[in-house]
Amino acid sequence: MKHRNTALSAILGLGIAAALGTAAPVQAATTQAPTQHTAAQSAQHYAGAKQEAGNKAFFEAVMKSVAKKQAAHPGLKSVTITYDASAAPSYQSQIAASAQIWNAAETNVKLQAGSSGADFSYREGDDPQGSYASTDGHGSGFVFLDHAQTQEYDSVRVTAHETGHVLGLPDDYSGPCSELMSGGGPGPSCTNQQPDAQERAQVDSLWANGFAKALAKANVAARS
Repeated sequence: MKHRNTALSAILGLGIAAALGTAAPVQAATTQAPTQHTAAQSAQHYAGAKQEAGNKAFFEAVMKSVAKKQAAHPGLKSVTITYDASAAPSYQSQIAASAQIWNAAETNVKLQAGSSGADFSYREGDDPQGSYASTDGHGSGFVFLDHAQTQEYDSVRVTAHETGHVLGLPDDYSGPCSELMSGGGPGPSCTNQQPDAQERAQVDSLWANGFAKALAKANVAARS
């Protein structure tokens, strides 16, 4: 992956990018010295308040989608999130691995491949934002996997990190490599693909307590 220029400081991509500073162009016969970035500062190139709000909206949309289906089929005994990976053919193995990672880590929610009526989908391509999770504001969303990022960083870590947003986790770029949601903060050498104990507990709590509230609302809507 080619490093991104600091002129793209407005990048809001989620995933795993390291934008290194370069010298600014000459202006009025003066040259600005290159800006030095720490790993934490570089991580901010693919995060921001707007994207964090988008992550939260995506999680809420997925939870509502799952709750609506659960209310329509009260006999279901487990909370299952379905995903469609057909639009990301290059990442089938990474997506499957990410689902296995989270399914092994959680007890209150599971990920399952599906197509018709999926709660969210995966897509792939090239985007200066990098990888990110997005919602259209109408109850559906997708995880976008950027080719350049998945070449520079561990591709399963990138995919599992983005899937963490689907499950309700925010970014924490100042965290250690052992924390999955630290994303690109620790740098490309970090290849940890597993959520830590705190992240696992947070997801389980969200899909126990938060989902119960979403399901209650869905049941009321279904009866009205």
